[in-house]
Amino acid sequence: MKTFFAVVILLLSFTFAFAQHEYSPLKEYEIKYKDWTYKTVTDGKDVNLREFAKAKKLVMVVYFAAWCPNWKNQAPFTQKLYDKYKDHGFDVIGVSEYASTADVKLNLVDKKITFTVVSESDSKAFKQTTPHSGYRQTTGDTRNWGSPWNIFIEKDNYKKKGDEIVKKAFVVNGELIEDEVEKFIRQKLGLPAVEPKPVMSENKPIEACSDDKITLKKPLR
Repeated sequence: MKTFFAVVILLLSFTFAFAQHEYSPLKEYEIKYKDWTYKTVTDGKDVNLREFAKAKKLVMVVYFAAWCPNWKNQAPFTQKLYDKYKDHGFDVIGVSEYASTADVKLNLVDKKITFTVVSESDSKAFKQTTPHSGYRQTTGDTRNWGSPWNIFIEKDNYKKKGDEIVKKAFVVNGELIEDEVEKFIRQKLGLPAVEPKPVMSENKPIEACSDDKITLKKPLR
């Protein structure tokens, strides 16, 4: 009997770990994504998206909540992409949602994030009112909090003037599928393709990001 319960607990643990992921495919949408200026989390300096993107071939804007497990799953890969392709015309900018500046700073240290991060909202009370929420509705993203949410700004597509920065963009309504996104980035940067990794299983987007209070711990030194 003890063995039976041990097996059940083990299976439930694997199921829970798997369910934490919200992988989603890369798709192009009519989105009318607007230019913005937000302050950085680290030093409070203004960053304008159009200015940030103008010298790059491709910019990935990733919206995230510091407390969200799905963002924590994606964060290391996001940093890896930044490190690998920043010298080839690629850049990443994070947009923090629904978390205080202090909590976001802890998250960035914990995940060793070095790309630029700005803040659009600092409380869960803004869930229904952020531009991020509106964009997710436009792309059919029905997740509760929408963290992470990724949009790619291509140099050849974005407008140099006006309120809108792009009318169409490639978007991922969830966690990045690593091989798919890296192939896309290399193509847009004009780099040769790499051999894809074997696909073990298909992961579909599911509701996993909880609004339960999660305490962020200070990283060990």
